[in-house]
Amino acid sequence: MSIEYSSVVEASREEVFDWHARPGAIHRLLPPWQPMSVVSEARSLADGRAVLGLPGGLRWVADHQPDAYDPPSRFVDALGHDGLMSRPAGLVRSWRHEHRFEQVDAHRTRVTDLVDTPVPEKLLLQTFRYRHRQLAEDLASHRWSHEQGVRPVTVAISGASGLIGTALAAFLSTGGYRVIRLVRHAAHGDDERRWDPDSPAPDLFEGVDAVVHLAGASIAGRFTDSHMAAIRDSRLEPTRRLAECAAATANGPATFVCASAVGLYGYDRGDEPLDESASRGTGFLADVVTDWEDATAPAANAGIRVVNVRTGVVQTPRGGTLQLMRPLFAAGLGGRLGSGRQWLSWIDLDDLLDVYHRALYDPELSGAVNAVAPEPVRNKEYTRILAGILHRPALLPVPGFGPKLLLGEQGARELATADQYVVPRRLLDAGHTYRRGTLEESLRHQLGHLVATS
Repeated sequence: MSIEYSSVVEASREEVFDWHARPGAIHRLLPPWQPMSVVSEARSLADGRAVLGLPGGLRWVADHQPDAYDPPSRFVDALGHDGLMSRPAGLVRSWRHEHRFEQVDAHRTRVTDLVDTPVPEKLLLQTFRYRHRQLAEDLASHRWSHEQGVRPVTVAISGASGLIGTALAAFLSTGGYRVIRLVRHAAHGDDERRWDPDSPAPDLFEGVDAVVHLAGASIAGRFTDSHMAAIRDSRLEPTRRLAECAAATANGPATFVCASAVGLYGYDRGDEPLDESASRGTGFLADVVTDWEDATAPAANAGIRVVNVRTGVVQTPRGGTLQLMRPLFAAGLGGRLGSGRQWLSWIDLDDLLDVYHRALYDPELSGAVNAVAPEPVRNKEYTRILAGILHRPALLPVPGFGPKLLLGEQGARELATADQYVVPRRLLDAGHTYRRGTLEESLRHQLGHLVATS
């Protein structure tokens, strides 16, 4: 059976082909709702091999075909001779995927996926819609920055193996940036440098134009003394030392972008609009985030442009609250938390990447930037939209003791039932464009429920 899916993207054929050939493309194209992960990327579209991880220890092996490699017109990958490693009977027996690129004019390209497989077309339709939308939006984001005179530079990223770091590294590298991952283990290759959080090497940022600091222990979890200590200790001193290292590097980074969080505003602000000028709130997270942002001072004092990205609740089924809520709602067991009136300030994962991207190149951005969507929603509205997209009822409100059992009383108060109406004033004033400004748009894209467009 042959399946064909096409769309036209606003980019030259060479640009589109080069995007696919750069590191990170497979990460950007892999649908987040599918139970797959990238084990290894192909080093070449001509004759490389990509390996994807599947549940149960299975591996999807895709071999690129040298005899079908014709840049910038096409490349082909097929299920390898070892196919699905350890595959049980009944799984996919054959797969040949031809990627075609046809020049429409100097600035537009028709992208076509042609797949020969016994897999029914209806099972792949949402995958193709997602892939083509990701490609078009990523190219558009980089094109816009190029029109502002921005050219790709060398960016060092800490926390590059985390949820946001993996996505950001892939987004930047497919756009032509050189990405250096700061790792705790011995470095392997030119795209890694070993980073000791207790004592960064003096030459860590040699030849680096910008730093994105994302590393830190996950906030999710029961708020025990040890968990809260890990949250704090993994952020404050490591951030200060990295900022000092950047400041001490001659001809080093001109930009230092550090993760932050809307937790700075406190957990119970009600209907008060909170832009970047709002006062800090109370609570453990407010204290941590305040000190976290202050830890970047050595870089700012040295004249480096510092941006603190105050992130809301990130929407992706690969992690965070949506990863936890999706199976409950899919089973018809989802519902509002408590009264459901608390505000949720959220952001789509890809919009968050665009915020980090803008923080790297926009000289007008410095200090705090609220990385949230322009339309926060109440918890009961979030519940209604998620349940509607999944075609499930949401009739079972979660009692107050539920989050407390999982997160502890303080964790439930500061995470599960936090009430914050955060406004991205700095981004709105800058004319920033969102890929997915409404929650329904975001959840449909992230969960594979896109509606066909003409």
